Amino acid sequence: MKEIVDFIVNLIGDLGYIGIFFMMFLESSFFPFPSEVAMIPAGYIASKGEMDIFVAFLAGAGGSLAGALFNYILGYRLGRPFLLKYGRYFFLKESSLEKVENFFQKYGYASTFFGRLVPGIRQYISLPAGLGKMKLVQFSIYTFLGAGIWCAILLALGYFLGENEEKIHQTLHWILGFIIFVIIVVFYYYYNKNKKVFAN
Repeated sequence: MKEIVDFIVNLIGDLGYIGIFFMMFLESSFFPFPSEVAMIPAGYIASKGEMDIFVAFLAGAGGSLAGALFNYILGYRLGRPFLLKYGRYFFLKESSLEKVENFFQKYGYASTFFGRLVPGIRQYISLPAGLGKMKLVQFSIYTFLGAGIWCAILLALGYFLGENEEKIHQTLHWILGFIIFVIIVVFYYYYNKNKKVFAN
């Protein structure tokens, strides 16, 4: 596992701000990529003076906004029937869509701000905003502020843990272990659900 952690930290260092932007774009869109894997190492690298933490913040928050805008446009332009029909190809289940729709209806436009801080809601809250034809400028401001807070928290965690390299490795070990566990559970679920497909 240590080799994987070292690889991720080195990868963030090699890809730089563009890599952070792209990873956060994925995390904020339909692809289930954990933001912790991008932003915590970025904070750690910044603590060593090898990256500007303010630029890293802009890259992370900007990537989050770009990914959110992607989802927003999907909802705005293509509508709910499209999402229900093809959502499974983008890791979006009908139950997940209904969950974020209810969240959006309950808390209104402000949900695009604090929804960015709620696991399970963060990635998909842009969809009901697009479906509800929320104003683009208002959506962008709320999203950037919410994503900015989340990115700042992760950057700060990586930055201050950077004083103790062992802690940063332990933290990423737990995150990666959780990711691997989730991948195994999801694969097992879909395998059992589609045994006939795998058999053929």
